[in-house]
Amino acid sequence: MRRLVTLLVTTTLLTGTPMAAHAAGDGMVAYWAMNESPGANWMSDSSGNGLDGQIGGEVGLGVATAGATGYRFDRLEPDTPPSHPGHLVVVPDDSALDPGDRDYAVTLRLRTTGHFGNIVQKGQSTTEGGNFKLQIPNGRVECSFRGDRGVLEAIAPYAINDGDWHVVTCVRVSTGVALAIDGQRVAGRQGWTGTISNNWPLTIGGKLDCDQRTVGCDYYAGDLDYVSVETA
Repeated sequence: MRRLVTLLVTTTLLTGTPMAAHAAGDGMVAYWAMNESPGANWMSDSSGNGLDGQIGGEVGLGVATAGATGYRFDRLEPDTPPSHPGHLVVVPDDSALDPGDRDYAVTLRLRTTGHFGNIVQKGQSTTEGGNFKLQIPNGRVECSFRGDRGVLEAIAPYAINDGDWHVVTCVRVSTGVALAIDGQRVAGRQGWTGTISNNWPLTIGGKLDCDQRTVGCDYYAGDLDYVSVETA
């Protein structure tokens, strides 16, 4: 299994010094390799924890691009009805996917030329119990954690919608949140969000509860090679 950038050494991401790497499996909650063939209905979790996700009918599978094979999410016009639930991959709610009060990280590999959309999230902005998400407005990755003590965001200072593959890590620890791109810290905020725990599924590719009228679905457009969730 590939090695993932990790955030489990708190000071590395928050101070900007080089980050360590560790083999997948140490603190791994879920690892979705996204290597299913066209026609598959379920995204397999290879962590051994059984956190499989249902693949929407509009998600492209087995897409080979620039040396990797993964999922493709086609562009949908923002805030234009109807909603497209088939654009999403939905992992059923499980307490293991909630950050709680733990150190928590989401790592993914993406490729896009788009400039909009939510990539992965659990809960939405008004969800009871808080939420987290990674999004990419204007091609700049943002990671956000909202808990019972407040909201912290880390926003990349530059865009990565250049059509190349990039590895993104979003981390929440007891002293703040931070964002890394291709193994280098690019942004961070100090503070404490408090506990994050909700009863919503984790979604990949956009929002679950939306209608493209009063609530935009913020659909992601681009490719994903893998997504992982880690805790400590």
